[in-house]
Amino acid sequence: MNLAATAGSVWQSLLSRRLLALAALMVAVAVLFVIDLGTGPARLAPAEVLLALAGSAPDPTTAAIVWSIRLPMAVLGLLVGAALGLSGAVVQIVLANPLASPYTLGIAGAAGFGAAVAIVFDMPLPLPLSGELRTVLFAFLTAVLAVALLLALSGLRGGRPETIVLAGLAILFLFQALLALVQYLATPEALAQIVFWLFGSLARADWGKIVFLAASLSVALPALMRLSWRLSALALGEERAAALGARPGALRLEALAWVSLLTAVAVAFAGTIGFVGLVAPHLARALVGEDHRFLLPSAALAGSLLLLAASIAARALVPGSLLPIGILTALVGVPFLLGLVLRRSLRRTG
Repeated sequence: MNLAATAGSVWQSLLSRRLLALAALMVAVAVLFVIDLGTGPARLAPAEVLLALAGSAPDPTTAAIVWSIRLPMAVLGLLVGAALGLSGAVVQIVLANPLASPYTLGIAGAAGFGAAVAIVFDMPLPLPLSGELRTVLFAFLTAVLAVALLLALSGLRGGRPETIVLAGLAILFLFQALLALVQYLATPEALAQIVFWLFGSLARADWGKIVFLAASLSVALPALMRLSWRLSALALGEERAAALGARPGALRLEALAWVSLLTAVAVAFAGTIGFVGLVAPHLARALVGEDHRFLLPSAALAGSLLLLAASIAARALVPGSLLPIGILTALVGVPFLLGLVLRRSLRRTG
């Protein structure tokens, strides 16, 4: 009886710590969101930002800056970060590889190729679309093509982790080669547009993209949360997962389908923003542990936190200009990746 009471007390303490960590992430995201809205050539105090959001801005200029210029970018950054962070956590779980990310699967490379094709070639479409919408549409369609190819190739061997990784690498190299070919054929003006898009940016934010991405997240997150117990079983190994009725192959393919949707939409709307899907799950794991009921939403929040921090830095590092956000996430992500690799090597040799 005392043992059961002790176990219950330990579980309640662990649950409280995880809920507290989740709440702390929410608060941190909210704080960075307000700071992001106030950062830029026209610096705004947090109080001014909050008043503008409440509809009580001190002047029309402040209201216009917050609502028309900075709010769409901040909301898009929050959603893109959440999509990439959530996708990265799921990929690392289903592939049993802490170095995996959505970009390992070739989806970002495919989206980059589609965007480059839209920029360089004036291909006819049944719908009249502006240049920016054409770029987004082509990026999304080629990302979906990469997803279909990935699922088809990995399904040939039952969706095993090694098959998925190899298929993703093959798709990645394929679309990188095709992208290089398009860049070689592009005019100098088109090449400059391609490079800017590949750097990753939130400057193309608008409410249509935000609604579409929010709708994708609102469907994918609950679906992945329903898979959380099976993902936890999968983390114990394929044999134990199968014994618990998790069906590892089918579970991987289903989880990757949701990951691919989120990654394709995020890349199509914001360009190539790397390393968020790699770093965010590790940050979440350090805070809430391996319980996937908490890890998945925490990874989404950590992704939002990282992208909002990068957005703030993109405006603050060079006053009066907006650095490509993908460059900043890479500058943070590369040292983190090297540190993770070195730590794993030391564990194996130690």
